[in-house]
Amino acid sequence: MAQDPYQELGVSRTASADEIRRAFRKLAKQLHPDQNPGNKAAEERFKRVSAAFDLLGDEEKRKKFDRGEIDADGRETMRGFRPGAGAHPGAGFGGAGGFGAGGAEGVDLNDIFGEMFGARASARAGFGGFPSKGQDVRAQVRISIEDAIKGAKRRIAFADGRTIEVSIPKGAAEGQVLRLKGQGSPGRAGPGDALVELTFAPHPVFRREGDALAMDVPVSAPDAILGGKIQAPTPDGPVTLTVPKGSNSGSVLRLKGRGLPDAASGKRGDLLARLVVTLPEHPDEALEQFADTWRRERPYSPRRKT
Repeated sequence: MAQDPYQELGVSRTASADEIRRAFRKLAKQLHPDQNPGNKAAEERFKRVSAAFDLLGDEEKRKKFDRGEIDADGRETMRGFRPGAGAHPGAGFGGAGGFGAGGAEGVDLNDIFGEMFGARASARAGFGGFPSKGQDVRAQVRISIEDAIKGAKRRIAFADGRTIEVSIPKGAAEGQVLRLKGQGSPGRAGPGDALVELTFAPHPVFRREGDALAMDVPVSAPDAILGGKIQAPTPDGPVTLTVPKGSNSGSVLRLKGRGLPDAASGKRGDLLARLVVTLPEHPDEALEQFADTWRRERPYSPRRKT
């Protein structure tokens, strides 16, 4: 019969659930068949370690084992016998009460293998009684800056002809991958997942500059010279900006909390409004006369070194 699962994982009987999980992950990385191709001893040990975690990783199974109600194979024991006393010959791990793809309630071995080795290695764990989950499917969707800030719903078409409605969370980030459980390809142990990568579509007004959002705001020459109030767009709607007197093109006004959310904290960043002094589209005779007089009587060069 199977060895003591605590010994297989190298943990004490008082080990916490986190300690058990860490011990399993460490051993699984060392013993996984992808790491030891053709090594039968490592393969057998990998099976035993996985089965031990299947038992100890489930709180109810672990309690039953500790009380002597089931043995290391997960089989009910005869009353009065403790696990390891030798009541059931032969079956070894993976027999009745052994482990399968779903593992214990709340413990999905395929998920753990997928985290450590990726979907292909998780699927290859189908040897020796591991039914494999279906392959994950991938798709990419472009969202607007407003979608990333406010959240949205998008319908995505996959290569197999299916379409799935995806909820874009508030505070979505460029390159973020959404995992849709059970929406992938079918498999013996259930379907895989759908992985949807988010990318930002180019925006006609706003652009990303590092962690901030930026835009160019046209300003008339009189407002730039004298100062004034202008309307400016933001992802949340138009706002009124105060242009300081004597502003030049390239001057930046910072709008607090009007930018993109931080992926970790969710706190909104800033929106940088870069002023662009703009002349009238059509010639203005009075403005031209004023500029001619100014140039003759009050000459200056913006390229002059100061």
